[in-house]
Amino acid sequence: MRAAVVTKFGGPDVIEVQDWPEPVAGPGQVLVEIELTDLIFVETAIRQGQHGGFFDVTPPYVPGNSFGGVVRSVGPEVDQQWIGRTVLGRTVAFGAHAELAVAAVEELVELPDGLELETAVAVFGDGFTTLLLEQLAPALQGKKVLITAAAGGMGVLLVQLAHQAGAHVIAAARGQAKLDLIKAQGADVVIDYSVAGWDKLVLEATNGQGIDVAFEGAGGELGAVGFGTVRDGGWISAHGAPSGGFATYDPAEAERRGITVKGIMDLRADSTEVVVAGRDVLERAARGDLVPVVDRTFALQQLGQAHTAVESRSLLGKALIRIR
Repeated sequence: MRAAVVTKFGGPDVIEVQDWPEPVAGPGQVLVEIELTDLIFVETAIRQGQHGGFFDVTPPYVPGNSFGGVVRSVGPEVDQQWIGRTVLGRTVAFGAHAELAVAAVEELVELPDGLELETAVAVFGDGFTTLLLEQLAPALQGKKVLITAAAGGMGVLLVQLAHQAGAHVIAAARGQAKLDLIKAQGADVVIDYSVAGWDKLVLEATNGQGIDVAFEGAGGELGAVGFGTVRDGGWISAHGAPSGGFATYDPAEAERRGITVKGIMDLRADSTEVVVAGRDVLERAARGDLVPVVDRTFALQQLGQAHTAVESRSLLGKALIRIR
């Protein structure tokens, strides 16, 4: 089968489309003919050799996780009726950026009637994390909510949910095109964080009171500045790292000021008591609560270009990868 392979840790040029052994579905698993996959920023960092403490992967490997496709065959103890169904899911490890991949049957969701596969794939991965954050965060109605990296795949969904919840949404991104995008998603105030002193603009938007809830998806220095806008007793999720690492903050200061901080480990399905299922994501998408924005769809042989586009922050919303 054809697969995009990360041949070694490095830049986007280390990705090559190669002939790769076909995987075989084991007990409780299915083999899926992949049609579409998504691409999220953390995959570009993993390709560079980062986040080894969170993701155990060694080149050569086939990247990609969330997918949409058709079940070709099933492993032992799996109902044969899955064969031929169009499904959404996640691969057992990585491996979605290939013509075939293996997934656990318990993780599969059949594509609902009335929902296009492109929309379902675009919302599936980011929507899962978005709904985890929705459940972890305090009630948003009437709150001053800051969302950074707001024009990314997940940022767009967070803006939509915060707006629907009745929050005063302050969304931050870089450049006018991205500000226009997030304004259209329901942000009340949009702020360009390439402007020096952008945190002062955030505080002005709260009448100097500070942010009640922050969904911090930018990381790095931007995240640290964002943390400084949170009021005493506020809440922040420091879950993003596209600026070179997760937001840095002083835990002692957070404790002194009574700020609740959630990190990336709080969003791992195996480390949180919050339960979100794939069908929850697709139901919310079918209802119109989650409306992904897809900027570009790349072919499998263009995966390196897609990584470059994600890393350069040139996309407005999501990048998808079409396998077939």
